[in-house]
Amino acid sequence: MLIALSIVAYQQPGVAIQQETSGMRQAIPDNSIPFESVPFKRFHLHVGSSACGGQFADGFELGIIGLAIALAVVPLQLDVVWMGLLGAAALTGLFFGSLISGVIVDRFGRRNIFAYDMLFAAVISAAQFFVTEAWQLLILRFALGVVLGFDYVVSKALLTELSPIKFRGRLLSIMAVAWVAGYAFSYIIGFFLRDLGPDAWRYMLVVSAVPATLIFFFRLGVPESPLWLIKKGRREEAERIVRAKFGDGVVLPTTVTEVRKRGGEWAELFSRKWRKNTAIGGIFYACQVIPYFALGTFLPKILESLHVTDKYLGGLAYNIFLMIGAVIGVLIVDRILRRTFLIGTFMLGAGVLAVLAAGVLGSNGVIIAFALFALILSASANLEFIYPPELFPTHLRGTGVGFAVAASRFGSAISTFLLPIVVQDFGIHAALGACVAVMLFGAVASYLWAPETSKVKLADVQ
Repeated sequence: MLIALSIVAYQQPGVAIQQETSGMRQAIPDNSIPFESVPFKRFHLHVGSSACGGQFADGFELGIIGLAIALAVVPLQLDVVWMGLLGAAALTGLFFGSLISGVIVDRFGRRNIFAYDMLFAAVISAAQFFVTEAWQLLILRFALGVVLGFDYVVSKALLTELSPIKFRGRLLSIMAVAWVAGYAFSYIIGFFLRDLGPDAWRYMLVVSAVPATLIFFFRLGVPESPLWLIKKGRREEAERIVRAKFGDGVVLPTTVTEVRKRGGEWAELFSRKWRKNTAIGGIFYACQVIPYFALGTFLPKILESLHVTDKYLGGLAYNIFLMIGAVIGVLIVDRILRRTFLIGTFMLGAGVLAVLAAGVLGSNGVIIAFALFALILSASANLEFIYPPELFPTHLRGTGVGFAVAASRFGSAISTFLLPIVVQDFGIHAALGACVAVMLFGAVASYLWAPETSKVKLADVQ
């Protein structure tokens, strides 16, 4: 429903999808439509909802750990090192999962991984209820992160390749809304479960199996990517899928052919042709998520360090504005050039964090500043779902997205592990200052290297 409302709300006033389709058909006398120019159909709603459901589950899985750790300190005898390890475990797993999955997704296809990874996530999530030692939870969180790393890569690649170019930005950016919704909803659920006694942290962790289970069944009807199939010489299979989902008259690109690789996907990814795209994909993604996870995972502790009188109210405001920012990002992402959006949000976010790092705000001011920072960062996070897939050709898309996700999760895992230690040894203002430096670095790198991709056709990226 969220996807449908967003697509409809984004239409030009007075222009319906059917009218747009009719106009397109009139412009093409033989009644044929290029695959990337098909009108928005129920099939796209199904695929988009399937991808977004997985992102909701991913966001919930990663968001719930912060509150769970806070309540598990005594039962699991956690010190700051163990808190950092548990906070970073899933992110570390994400690093390895996304790094491994990229090549697998490019070589063996998108569909099967997309269909079944949520089942594995549900099983691992349920197992968290039974842990009795910190090391057991650490292993499960790492394993969960590996599975989520696969989902991050395959969801972006598959939805990108099944989306019409006119709606691609909006469909992919709604994945960001879904992720933030899951992340914010985990805080709300955790807030209501926190008073259920000494095992409240167990209930928080096991409930994350619910959205993963539900979305598993929803994904089973999603087909393989036709663009990937024709890359592998399976054109007839691709055409059968297109006819079944869109009817006759939809034409697949003829220029998409299998590329002979020298040294494999990784060698090509870092070749002279693609290395700048590879670099900016990892840098911008990492610079966005480092403050996102480092601050979000330990938000109650950070607000307490900044002398906020009601840290739960502050956390609630932060998560509400994460949600608002994600929706704003959907509405504006196709109205602003990718480069402008990227650089501008880095600068604005760094400015707000700099004010927080200066320590000049009172309790209410800190809450307002954190809410504003959440809004800016969440709006810009839409690009994490849109920009990396647009940077690479079909035969490298999984590997390229996998590298970008891995780079981001490596940075976020390290920062999440270090944040409680830095706060303890150097203070919260030093930690916030480090986040400011990260965002400014992201702005400079984007200014120097980020290409504009908003009008790129995937079949033309060779």
